[in-house]
Amino acid sequence: MEPSKVQSEGGLNVTLTIRLLMHGKAIGSIIGKKGETVKKMREESAARINISEGNCPERIVTITGPTDAIFKAFAMIAYKFEEDIINSMSNSPATSKPPVTLRLVVPASQCGSLIGKGGSKIKEMRESTGAQVQVAGDMLPNSTERAVTISGTPDAIIQCVKQICVVMLESPPKGATIPYRPKPASTPVIFSGGQAYTIQGQYAIPHPDQLTKLHQLAMQQTPFTPLGQTTPAFPGLDASPPASTHELTIPNDLIGCIIGRQGTKINEIRQMSGAQIKIANAMEGSSERQITITGTPANISLAQYLINARFRDVAAMWNDPSSMTTS
Repeated sequence: MEPSKVQSEGGLNVTLTIRLLMHGKAIGSIIGKKGETVKKMREESAARINISEGNCPERIVTITGPTDAIFKAFAMIAYKFEEDIINSMSNSPATSKPPVTLRLVVPASQCGSLIGKGGSKIKEMRESTGAQVQVAGDMLPNSTERAVTISGTPDAIIQCVKQICVVMLESPPKGATIPYRPKPASTPVIFSGGQAYTIQGQYAIPHPDQLTKLHQLAMQQTPFTPLGQTTPAFPGLDASPPASTHELTIPNDLIGCIIGRQGTKINEIRQMSGAQIKIANAMEGSSERQITITGTPANISLAQYLINARFRDVAAMWNDPSSMTTS
């Protein structure tokens, strides 16, 4: 399809969703300081731009809107990446400018139409736009989607995206699509009281390697106190470590993020750690509040970890306004 025809197609008021796969550094560039860049892109393109949440090395950027809004958003992203390349080159001896590269995530059922009979369509796209286009042979893990990599100058990429959108509109996906969801970075393991835990959702789960040890302990009738349960696992045998107390001082303006709406967060931390947590009332003239944590050393260190993790989440939210909905 010649570019002029594509241009007129771009004017059609058809709503479309295009998904992009990006690495952390590229995501940071798109979000910008305090979310200013993505905010500007949303306003100027009139497209909806959503960035997937989660502690993942890869994130999905979803762009939805009328085709012309999508093309504007893509243009802004491509030019932003070119700007990043130029900036990084000023610090390096490289003379030739590397191309801008974007990775689209496309339902596998539409990839055949993008490639065309005997590769005719993809060849035509490469020749008419000057962009390099590659369709991955394999589907992305646990999905029915494939990565389509486009590289070239921003203008070549924009022309190529226009042609891809036309193909996607002409050949809708067949059957159900299982969307690709990037996997989180490896789950952190916490060591607490000689026991390893991984945080899964709202719970601290004993680390798999530790499960056999736990089983052996149970066989020896050694009391193991499950998280959130203060009574010994075996009545009549109370060999659990004696309770101790730890105090923390938290600035007043941060106490809200620890307590959460109607106490949800603090209750969650109490439940997960098995520790008693008391927050002192605000003292007049003081800018800080005292938190007292009582429990076994394992309970206390787990409670401290969860409180620190909560601070990290809130700090990350302030740095990445697109994730503000998570809390």
